[in-house]
Amino acid sequence: MYEQIRNLREDRDLLQKDLADYLNCSQVCYSRYELGTRDIPTDILIKLAYFYDTSIDYLLGITPEDKPYPRKK
Repeated sequence: MYEQIRNLREDRDLLQKDLADYLNCSQVCYSRYELGTRDIPTDILIKLAYFYDTSIDYLLGITPEDKPYPRKK
């Protein structure tokens, strides 16, 4: 289910440690997000969507459209 976050990270040549630092969690914790053995909290999904400039629906594999939704000002 969380294959998208791994693909996005790898496409940008980032390490799990890079994302873990950005999200203020350990590399092991982030690895578990990518493996799907740990649910991703909503606040982390929001941070990832902003980081990758995409939608949460895309991160979760609900839509193939990687464009973000318009943000409220």
